[in-house]
Amino acid sequence: MNPFLLVAMCMIPSQPTHHDRPIVPLWEGPVPMAKGETPADRPEIQVWLAKGSKNNAPAILVVPGGGYGGLANNHEGSQIADFLNARGMHAFVLKYRLGPKYNHPVPWLDASRAIRLIRSRGEEWHVDYNRLGIWGFSAGGHLTSTVVTRFDMGNTQAVDPVERQSSRPDFAVLCYPVISMEAPLTHQGSRNNLLGSNPDPVLVKSLSNHYQVKSNTPPCFLFHTAADSAVPVGNAIAFYQACLEKKVPAELHIFEDGPHGVGLAQKDPILKVWPNLLWGWLNKHKFTP
Repeated sequence: MNPFLLVAMCMIPSQPTHHDRPIVPLWEGPVPMAKGETPADRPEIQVWLAKGSKNNAPAILVVPGGGYGGLANNHEGSQIADFLNARGMHAFVLKYRLGPKYNHPVPWLDASRAIRLIRSRGEEWHVDYNRLGIWGFSAGGHLTSTVVTRFDMGNTQAVDPVERQSSRPDFAVLCYPVISMEAPLTHQGSRNNLLGSNPDPVLVKSLSNHYQVKSNTPPCFLFHTAADSAVPVGNAIAFYQACLEKKVPAELHIFEDGPHGVGLAQKDPILKVWPNLLWGWLNKHKFTP
């Protein structure tokens, strides 16, 4: 698949906003590093709270893919939120700033801020503070891997109470993720949108996130297909191997067949089992309700 075609394929219109799924800006005031005042310059989350939960419930920040140039808000956004809500988990679908207008570190800044924001309003949204994860697809998987390898515990001296919160997720799900910015593993469209057309080799290596896994990286679940022609399966393998080396709890499932961007794959008779494997892993680690 042409790497630039992936971006166009993923630029799917957002689902209509429902009154009970409010959209919350990541910053109430000026947005750091903003280059304008359009909706594309204002990152936000859409709040999907599970119904009927009397106690604090686990929650996941959902990070759609789209080559860092678009957002696959349906099969990698609202469908994922519905999947989680049906199982008693809260979901927060992220709208982050995109390239080529915005390069690193802006998307990472947005995703990290979203984790902090959810924690800062956890009491209001009935979120279990110790079971807040992140789930990313494709380029959103790269952003997820950036968050889980570059978090901090918050600035206790910050004036903004949101910035006092930790940006470390408690677990991560990476689906057919872009991990490396280096050839031949990288997805070129994602790399160009995130780093520009001629990035510094040092930056390229630093954003190849299999090099950045640490012993305190949270537990990770990875799903990919060997037949993926847009993002090579070697991305997921490299990240999984790095987790093993650092003794980070991790599970990797590779299916022989299947294209890129399958989401929950509920129409594929073979791939549709992968969400059940994920749920089993979440349950094993006590991340389910």
